[in-house]
Amino acid sequence: MTAATATVAQGRLLPRGWLHLLRQVLIWFGFVLAYQVARGVADRSPAKAFENARSVIDFERHATGLWELSLQSWTQSSHALAVTMQWTYWLSQFAVVGLALLWVYLRRHESFTRFRNVLMLANVVGLFGYVLLPTAPPRMFPEFGFVDTLAGLGSPNHGSSFVELASNPYAAMPSLHSADALIVGIALAVFVRSPVLKAVWLIWPAWVWFSVIATGNHFWLDILAGIAVAGLAAPLVYRREARRFFSSRPALT
Repeated sequence: MTAATATVAQGRLLPRGWLHLLRQVLIWFGFVLAYQVARGVADRSPAKAFENARSVIDFERHATGLWELSLQSWTQSSHALAVTMQWTYWLSQFAVVGLALLWVYLRRHESFTRFRNVLMLANVVGLFGYVLLPTAPPRMFPEFGFVDTLAGLGSPNHGSSFVELASNPYAAMPSLHSADALIVGIALAVFVRSPVLKAVWLIWPAWVWFSVIATGNHFWLDILAGIAVAGLAAPLVYRREARRFFSSRPALT
């Protein structure tokens, strides 16, 4: 292969070469490392986290009932479904997000930077939520009927050494699993061309929301807060598009 041919082949594979890809990988993993450390040392006040979670439970019980309990019970009736929920929970946040970033970088490179920035901004906003409103997850309230399904299915679970090292057990509000799944789902639905894949990616956020409730890691109110985080981050990054969208809407008379 001649040098010119190699350059063309690399251009087709990597939009801006290996060094640029390496720089993007370092930016992302550097952010993830810094974020995980910050999240791990964020406010870990158990008393406040349990107090806030009980407030969530009281609100939900009066507003809609704790329907999460019924969903958990139904999920646990099928071992295959329970295991699927377990792996959805673990893989959605890092593996799927990471692969989505790589695919967008390679195939929709012109959209990569802002896609990455929306994800980063959403996680930073969520980190402020963890500090201001530490909240224990449903799985810590067996007295109400919630179950830590991940613990019952073996590793990985929240007792695994790496998970304990990198996580904050009182970081339920907002659900960043939910925020990231929404961002990835909408972005990939826009970027892919296949109608089938578009449908899959549009379903993806709801599937992740289902899994975080089924595994006892989030209340539906946490998910709603995660959606709000995504709804805040995206317009800030896509400011021009957001202004164009709102300015084009007819004024109410």
